[in-house]
Amino acid sequence: MYNSVDEIMIQPAAKRVKLDESSNEDRLSDLPEFVILHIMSFLNTEYVVRTCILSKKWKDLWKRLHALIMHSNEFRSLKIFNKFVSRVLSLRNSSIAPESLDFRHDGRIDRRLLKRIVNYVTSQNVQRLGLEVKCDIEQIRNSIFSCQTLTFLKLSTYPRGSFEDKTLFPNSISLPGLTTLHLEHFAFCGSDNNERAEPFSTFNRLNTLVLLQCGVRDTLTLCISSVTLVNFRHVDIDAEMVSMRMEIPQFLLYWLSKLSYTKSLTVTARTLQVLSFNGNLLKLKLPSLGNLKFLKVKKEPLPYVFRQLMLEAKLQQIKSRKEAAMLRKSFKAGLEPSAPIPDGIVEFLIQNSPSTEVDIVDC
Repeated sequence: MYNSVDEIMIQPAAKRVKLDESSNEDRLSDLPEFVILHIMSFLNTEYVVRTCILSKKWKDLWKRLHALIMHSNEFRSLKIFNKFVSRVLSLRNSSIAPESLDFRHDGRIDRRLLKRIVNYVTSQNVQRLGLEVKCDIEQIRNSIFSCQTLTFLKLSTYPRGSFEDKTLFPNSISLPGLTTLHLEHFAFCGSDNNERAEPFSTFNRLNTLVLLQCGVRDTLTLCISSVTLVNFRHVDIDAEMVSMRMEIPQFLLYWLSKLSYTKSLTVTARTLQVLSFNGNLLKLKLPSLGNLKFLKVKKEPLPYVFRQLMLEAKLQQIKSRKEAAMLRKSFKAGLEPSAPIPDGIVEFLIQNSPSTEVDIVDC
């Protein structure tokens, strides 16, 4: 049993820095408390708690922290991390509601700890929540998806602890204050007898939406119908393919065709490669992006698997065995495919807005 915060939270450092004893200045402590707490809000809570040994002024300062960042990868073991989280939630000043909680648990999370985290979020009226855990969505669904105070939600859940499986996103959600939604590894499906999924239609204040590694199930169309997202002023796309399924390039082209009001577009070189898998793409007339003002292309080395797909696509267009053999040889040598941005693809995107400012950056 731990009797004090120091026993669980303060770990001895390998080396201690010897301070200049001739200097009595403590400029950091002289700052107003709200400034110190603001600086602390950017640090992992583990390091913030360690400041309690600095002086009497710092002893309980961490308990008034308005932003909690707790990631298990900062700890030697999950057992130590779990105890740390429990102690922080128990000892923190409950009269001061935290504005945000960023919680990441790499291993299979204990049900009791997860329940405590969720109850803390709802009881303390947390406004910003980041939650990355391996659990069944049903363990948090009723509480998190009906929280009236949340304005920001970043959610990654992995069913049965697998990073390949996707969690089914609920059809019915009540988050009236939500303005930012960030989802990772989720699958969307339509309601009864509905061929399209409309998971965001009830979000009346949503202005930022991020979907990573998400997909659709039992339906062909994902419909983003939130009234506050309808214009898509800025769009950031990073698409990928792991097999030669042509549905993905076609979906990407379909999405681009709906961006009528977009003024700023950011895409990766890999996204442009996916788009280029559409046959006769450069001969098509794009019905959108007429209001585009700024196009940013992130240029980065293509992953090996993706380069293999590009090789397969090129081989399908080659009839000569000799030419195909030379292409395979170049690929093994790391020379092919070499162009990260397909020829003519940028011009295709700005065909309806030729004055668009184009910025190609190396990442």
